[in-house]
Amino acid sequence: MTAWAELHLHLEGTLEPELIYALAERNQIQLPYTGIDDLRSRYDFQDLQSFLDLYYTNMQVLLTEQDFTDLTDAYLARAGQAGIRRAEIFVDLQAHTARGVSAGTVLHGVHRALETSQDRYGISTGLILTFLRHLPAGDAMLAYQQARDTGVPLLGVGLCSSEVGFPAAPFAEVFDRARDDGLHTVAHAGEEGGASYVAEALDVLKVERIDHGVHAIDDPALIERLVAEQIPLTMCPLSNVRLKVVPSLAVHPILTMLNQGAKVTVNSDDPAYFGGYLDDVLAAMHTDLGLSEAARRQLARNSIEASFAPDAEKAALLQLWPAV
Repeated sequence: MTAWAELHLHLEGTLEPELIYALAERNQIQLPYTGIDDLRSRYDFQDLQSFLDLYYTNMQVLLTEQDFTDLTDAYLARAGQAGIRRAEIFVDLQAHTARGVSAGTVLHGVHRALETSQDRYGISTGLILTFLRHLPAGDAMLAYQQARDTGVPLLGVGLCSSEVGFPAAPFAEVFDRARDDGLHTVAHAGEEGGASYVAEALDVLKVERIDHGVHAIDDPALIERLVAEQIPLTMCPLSNVRLKVVPSLAVHPILTMLNQGAKVTVNSDDPAYFGGYLDDVLAAMHTDLGLSEAARRQLARNSIEASFAPDAEKAALLQLWPAV
């Protein structure tokens, strides 16, 4: 038996077309597509924004607590098949409250599935509240308070959405508050934006992990820092290809950075939109990047070590992998 931790997974990005249509029927919502095939045909993205436009449109089918439970449970079932034993899941709360769905509806629905995931699927979980960086930092603070008021346990906070033109610095206050409350911190950086965005997230937000970090490869001094400090990078190769962050999987820097000693991990990001779940990503890496068994084991161990799971749980999961 082997084990992986998935550390970069947007719950809303697991919303498969079939579930979109099932929830639309349940909630009597008219979708702007002629059918599932038409919807799937729109998954040829030109950039991050073209993906986000569809991503936010499809969220309209998520209205009730049961909808969020069903969405979460569907991901966990598929994650278990992929060998995931630890999942730290992003939820974009602001995208739902902006539609009039309460924080309690969202988070209680998600939590209901997460609290049974260990027993049902053998997956331990944590919930990370992600702030949308294209919205004002004051909105993030409000979302954080709304989330805390629900009483649903949070593992951490993060920063996501459109990167270029939306610096991380304005979010320092809400990150400081979350840290003071004992939560972990992560942030998307170096996906659309260059290496300077990675440095800003580290220096200003003081995050423990960088989500993506592809463009860190462009700055040798930054790579040296990431290696020296063993700052985890939650990389998403198929996502980067689909959003044209890199021209093809064959030139993705993930294995180069791994060989340089960076603590890179592999994740699926938004698997319903980007071509597959963790096992699909690994299969593609084997085909296009020549992923070796030694590199595969190291990526798995990195994912467990980079997780925010308790030390005893990490130790137990690491025993499932032979030493590299």
